[in-house]
Amino acid sequence: MNTSPNLTDSPSLFAETAAIACERAAAELRAGRPVVVVVDGNRRLATSALDSSTPASFDRFARAAGQQHYLFLTAPRAQTLGIEAPHGIHVPLAGRDFASLPALAYLRDATAPDDASAAGNDLDAASVEIARLGLLLPAMISVELGDGGSQFDGCLQLSLDDLTHGAAQAGQDYELVTRSPVPLRDVGMSEFAVFRGGVAQRDQVAVIVGTPDLQGAVPVRVHSSCLTGDLFGSLKCDCGDQLRRGLRTLKELGGGILLYLDQEGRGTGIAAKMRAYGYQHEGLDTIDADAQLGFSADERRYGSAAAMLRALGVQRIQLLTNNPTKVQRLRNAGIEVVGCVPVTGEITAENEQYLRTKAERAGHHLDVDALIMAAQ
Repeated sequence: MNTSPNLTDSPSLFAETAAIACERAAAELRAGRPVVVVVDGNRRLATSALDSSTPASFDRFARAAGQQHYLFLTAPRAQTLGIEAPHGIHVPLAGRDFASLPALAYLRDATAPDDASAAGNDLDAASVEIARLGLLLPAMISVELGDGGSQFDGCLQLSLDDLTHGAAQAGQDYELVTRSPVPLRDVGMSEFAVFRGGVAQRDQVAVIVGTPDLQGAVPVRVHSSCLTGDLFGSLKCDCGDQLRRGLRTLKELGGGILLYLDQEGRGTGIAAKMRAYGYQHEGLDTIDADAQLGFSADERRYGSAAAMLRALGVQRIQLLTNNPTKVQRLRNAGIEVVGCVPVTGEITAENEQYLRTKAERAGHHLDVDALIMAAQ
């Protein structure tokens, strides 16, 4: 008797979820291929990321678009060009060659194009969201498609509903993979818990220091990865100091949890972060440098942090942070934050302005002058 399942009668066994659809769309953009975003079944936008385009792929897109394509730039980038456009701008691309686009999209001292229009809409916002999932710059080569067929019909299609629900699902859907004890310098025996989820099923790590009381307000440090500071000791930031001092503080508080989140450059990715570092070297602060690239002051999201804490049985936390925005975003994600403990790093000549920007422009609770005096 044949008891094997009839897969042809069970197509839903491997059906594509909204989160998988988002992941595939992000992968297409990273590979330099266009994606078609569909709204209400009839409005369609073909879009490709400038960040992963080449002169050849740009020419193909222009031909397929019948020269009706445009460059979409976000509100922060538009503002660096002197244009106030809350929903971003369109720059027509007919007659423009590929070599001219970086100046419009992310280079400093660019001149605002005379033909730019404040015409950003929900389709443009969707294209930028896919780029964000793929850690690409938010500068999009796009064209709205009419009724009927087009040369973009072979491209992957993603509905706005799938993008909305899939991106949210990807931020919440994390599973515990493994746990293992790890002895840490100055901290002692700790436990690393690895979670997997989100777009590209990336691994995120929770470091459990000591034996925290899960029935009370658990001391928690939510630390976004910083390759340059955490690993290489960059003097441009205080991230490495905050990481190590945060772990020691958790030990001093009797135990707690550090969540090490893979969201480099405040969620923009390592490539964008290095571009922003270049602008900081030229004199811009970190917020203005990110704006040159089209990003807001902080692109990080904390759904993964909330999902990991819930999986560990944590509902109430005492957050180790100087950042009130982080507190609010964790509360928005469903975590009860009952108090904060400051975590500061060493002030250097190289990172003083960075810390002043945090305090003066991002609202961090930092008294930089007092920290300088204490270090003397």
